[in-house]
Amino acid sequence: MNAIDLLKADHKVVKNLLAQLSETTERAIKTRTDLVGKLEMELTVHTALEEEILYPAFKAAGAKEEAEMYYEAKEEHRTVDSLVLPDLKDTNPKSPEFAGRAKVVKELLEHHIKEEESEMFVQAKKVLGKAKLEELGVQMEEMKVQLKKELTAAAKSGSKQHAA
Repeated sequence: MNAIDLLKADHKVVKNLLAQLSETTERAIKTRTDLVGKLEMELTVHTALEEEILYPAFKAAGAKEEAEMYYEAKEEHRTVDSLVLPDLKDTNPKSPEFAGRAKVVKELLEHHIKEEESEMFVQAKKVLGKAKLEELGVQMEEMKVQLKKELTAAAKSGSKQHAA
């Protein structure tokens, strides 16, 4: 699977989680908590794949326009990963604030995904070419498996510590 196809598949998973989250009500405490946890795992893995594999290759192969796209995309990741998602995680799922924050996360991520797919990925196909995207896709698949194993193990050990 090439890098772009892999990332687009991830985008579908994230959009599905966001849709499910936006349909929940204040009574769905466990569902909201579970969905935020799944969303965090997907975003953590996806962001790592983009920032460690695709984005550097894209920036190196491109010129000024690609560098600008690179920095904008990284800033959007930082906004979600460092500010908006942590706030959502720390918000009581029973509260009205939760729904508002979930909506903001959804809007930010949908904007980012649309921009990536309609601009950056189109440009990446031009500057990187099919062979390079295939090579990057292989690297991403390997990294994705490894990261999911590590994050799942960390989540399990974290939940054991909470139970103790």
